[in-house]
Amino acid sequence: MHSKTHARNSFSNSFGFVLAAAGSAVGLGNIWRFPYLAAKDGGGLFIVTYLVLAVTFGFALLTTEVAIGRKTKQSPLTAYPRLRPKWKWLGKVACIVPMMIVPYYCIIGGWVLKYALAFLAGQGPASAESSYFTAFITSQVSPIVYTVVFLFLTCFVVYLGVKKGIEILSKILMPVLVILVLGIAIFALTMKSTDGGQVRTGLYGLKIMLIPDLSTLTLNSFMITLMDAMGQLFYSLSVAMGIMIAYGSYVPDRSDLVKSINRIEIFDTAIAILAGMMIIPTVFVFMGREGLKASGPGLIFVAIPKIFAQMGAMGNVVGALFFLMVFFAALTSSISILEAIVSSYMDRFHISRRRSVVYEGAIALVLAVVICLGYNVLYFEFKLPNGVTAQILDIMDYISNNILMPVVAIGTCVLVGWILKPETIIDEVTKNGESFSRKNLYIFMVKFASPVLLLVLFLKSLGILNF
Repeated sequence: MHSKTHARNSFSNSFGFVLAAAGSAVGLGNIWRFPYLAAKDGGGLFIVTYLVLAVTFGFALLTTEVAIGRKTKQSPLTAYPRLRPKWKWLGKVACIVPMMIVPYYCIIGGWVLKYALAFLAGQGPASAESSYFTAFITSQVSPIVYTVVFLFLTCFVVYLGVKKGIEILSKILMPVLVILVLGIAIFALTMKSTDGGQVRTGLYGLKIMLIPDLSTLTLNSFMITLMDAMGQLFYSLSVAMGIMIAYGSYVPDRSDLVKSINRIEIFDTAIAILAGMMIIPTVFVFMGREGLKASGPGLIFVAIPKIFAQMGAMGNVVGALFFLMVFFAALTSSISILEAIVSSYMDRFHISRRRSVVYEGAIALVLAVVICLGYNVLYFEFKLPNGVTAQILDIMDYISNNILMPVVAIGTCVLVGWILKPETIIDEVTKNGESFSRKNLYIFMVKFASPVLLLVLFLKSLGILNF
């Protein structure tokens, strides 16, 4: 077993781990969900709530998973039974989550690639047409082709391994991603437009995002903001998907986990806020407050291209840079999700990285093709408990994100907080004599606050609780 652990390799240093983990955390959710929620939930109130949760709730879950990975030197599928044999079911669920996510994440990555290439080819105005996105995803061949390309890129990087693939790519893409997000955010703040004699500026859009709107604040509206911020943080930090356990298992024993986790939190939060600074002012300038109601694919693939089309020749350039940035964010996240599965196969079945990548790549491809066909040949509509009318992609997203991920997170809190005891994680985090200033906060969060918050989030996503 020990030789298998070494065959999985490790990050060369803490910096490589932080960039890879931050690359995983900085994904589509930061770009298409954070700005929408910030605009919807009172701007600054949402951001303050998000920041408080990041240093409490997010910190506890992130610390737990990374420490489990480094302590066991195992992937999610085998780490839980290593801690407690009777809890191997939790490892299985933690492995099923990324297996469900990889296929549809690669499909959306393919959509991003399609738009990036369209803008690079100077076809930005065409992509702004109302029927463009629907015509693309409902066609039977084109989406599958782009999905295959994105899936191949994901598999290729994971196939190269931790140091030669994931770490090197993260060290290249993450600085580029930060520069692109920062550049587009600054550009967004300089924009303005006139609509019916009324001037709308990017700076006023930033004000909407940053200054808390307490005019309609009630206990009910605050609970909605709290749940939105927690849900966003939960998915944004890549916890409960097995990713941080897999990445944690590659962290050298000499590394300072406390510092690394702090840096991941800062990186992820900074990118999320920059994404808000990039999108909220842009949408506000060209579409007003009404435009801020768009989120998800509707925001990225419908609303944003319309905005770029209004910029004239500059729109193609900004649009190309924007979709390249989204592409890099999607790719680094997709790679981390696949790695959680590949490392699980390697540990559980004692097979090579190459075979693991080929097996999971084939499974993901079959599922991805079925999901793509869900928009044409296999089209149907299904009403989810949260009120959303769904197709195959939405159903898989709902099951993985709203049901299985909360189960994994709640189970992990119960296992660590009440069965193994928090000292198991604290001892791992401080094994080199590191200072753990948030130790008491960690104990409180993992035993009491996090399970309760997660249970409320879980019940809300099932439609049982409504605020």
